Amino acid sequence: MHAILQGKRLIAFDLDGTLIDSVPDLAVAVQHALGDVGLPLPGEERVRDWVGNGAQVLVERALTWALAEAPGQVLQTTAYEAFMRHYGAAPNALTQLYPGVQTALHDLHKAGYPLVLITNKPERFIAPILSHFGLLTLFTYCIGGDTLAEKKPSPLPLLHVAQQLDIPSSACVMVGDSRHDIDAGKAAGFATVALPYGYNHGEPIEHSQPDLIIDSLLALTE
Repeated sequence: MHAILQGKRLIAFDLDGTLIDSVPDLAVAVQHALGDVGLPLPGEERVRDWVGNGAQVLVERALTWALAEAPGQVLQTTAYEAFMRHYGAAPNALTQLYPGVQTALHDLHKAGYPLVLITNKPERFIAPILSHFGLLTLFTYCIGGDTLAEKKPSPLPLLHVAQQLDIPSSACVMVGDSRHDIDAGKAAGFATVALPYGYNHGEPIEHSQPDLIIDSLLALTE
């Protein structure tokens, strides 16, 4: 195992942009939601830069782009409900695991590390997606963006799982692809590991100064 895991007893993972490339399915749902309210469609590449802060913010960013101004509450609610309906109907149609994820997670689980998922994606989508890829049983806890009162970059979800498992923050690692993951990890006292291939709003992940940057999750098992 990688040296950063020495003495560690818990590994937390982000989902979108870390374990899965979900943008294709998210983009389809955004396009349908905006189409339902008669607004222009942004395309997948724009959506890629909007992912990472949860579904509400994703929809708000899409509406702001389409309107060239902040949306009103009624339109925000209508579009959000449409997005949730469309995304919930097909969250796995185009989503793929990143290379090495399946093997790395299984190897870490076999090595005895408790694995937890901490994502800003709404909780209702976590189990269907992880089950689709045969990963759900590997995780001890799964925390969504609406599970607790706060989501990343707040450290609350990270501190919550550490407390639930009675593991000190100093013995925990946060693995993610965005500044929200790294900021949350640092604030919680976790070691931080970053992947450069995900969704970080066009900002190089090294700007967040994680403890370690790796190109693949497989690096954690070597």
